[in-house]
Amino acid sequence: MHFVYILKSLSDKSRYYIGITDNIDRRLNEHNTKGSGYSKRYAPWGLTTFIAFKDKNTAEKFEIYLKAGSGQAFLKKHFLPEE
Repeated sequence: MHFVYILKSLSDKSRYYIGITDNIDRRLNEHNTKGSGYSKRYAPWGLTTFIAFKDKNTAEKFEIYLKAGSGQAFLKKHFLPEE
């Protein structure tokens, strides 16, 4: 299985991170302990949502979509509710 995941910064609620992995627990731990650049700056992170895909190619396409223009609007409307 391949997962597209959405993390939300616990230190800055306006920040989120979209990624892809085959092991969510390991990847979340890496973001919170070994993060680099963006993920290190806004750690710690909490898992908001993940979507499972059997096919890695499909997961990669969905990740790219969420990071692109119309995907950003979809992401904010459906996966990042206002708190």
